[in-house]
Amino acid sequence: MSTNDPVELQRLRWRCRRGLLELDIVLGRFVENRYPTLNEQQRASFDELLDLADNDLWDMVTGSKELTQAHQREVLDWLKQA
Repeated sequence: MSTNDPVELQRLRWRCRRGLLELDIVLGRFVENRYPTLNEQQRASFDELLDLADNDLWDMVTGSKELTQAHQREVLDWLKQA
């Protein structure tokens, strides 16, 4: 996905809307501040994280649940900072 494509970026923002307000905030900040700098592999990792259930993803962001896929660590660390 090209970050210059406003339609694709809007689709990503929509996909980041979750049932947990806290997760909405973290994902929204991440997309605005960090996503444009990600390479394709990092974007694929982010996409995999978005496939997780809200509570599982939130537990990983807050550190109360361990990450099961090592290749997602870098992106998850950035999410924790968002």
